[in-house]
Amino acid sequence: MARPRHPEFDKVKTVAENRRARYDYAIESTVEAGIMLTGTEVKSLRFGEGSIAESYAEVKNETVWLVNSTIPEFSHGNRENHEPKRPRKLLLHEREITKLYNAVSRKGMTLVPLSIYFNSRGRAKIELALAKGRQHQDKREYEKEKDWKRDAARILRDKG
Repeated sequence: MARPRHPEFDKVKTVAENRRARYDYAIESTVEAGIMLTGTEVKSLRFGEGSIAESYAEVKNETVWLVNSTIPEFSHGNRENHEPKRPRKLLLHEREITKLYNAVSRKGMTLVPLSIYFNSRGRAKIELALAKGRQHQDKREYEKEKDWKRDAARILRDKG
C-alpha cells in the first residue's frame, strides 16, 4: 500500500530552517524533495550543521538545483571531504519539476527552501516553497494581521 504523500511532511529531526523566508515571501505551496548528498555531507547534517539562510533553488535543464546552501566540511573527513557551498541536485518527479518551472517562468515566483530535515526513514529531505516576494508594505500588513490573530485568540481564550 502506498504511503500518504503530504499531511505535513514526517519530519523527525530538523537540521536547518529558513525562518526569514516566511516573512520575506508569500508562500503559495510547498513541496518535499530529496537531496543528492555525498557521505560526508550526510554526516555533517546528522551533527546538526548546515545553513539555508541565503539559499534558493533553480530549474536548469529539467533538473532542480539547490544553490548557495552551506554544509560545512565534516570534522573527521579525509581528503575526500566535500565542498561546503556546491550546488546540490534535488530529487523530484518530472511532473513536479515542470509545474515548478512553469510557475517560476510565467508568474515570476521563486523557489525558496524552508527547511532541511531527516524523515522517519532516515533520508535527508528539503521542504521547498513556491513563493512570491513581499514588498515592504506587504510585510507590515502581514505583521498587523498576525498580531490581530494572536490578540483575537488571546481574547477568546480569556473569555471562555
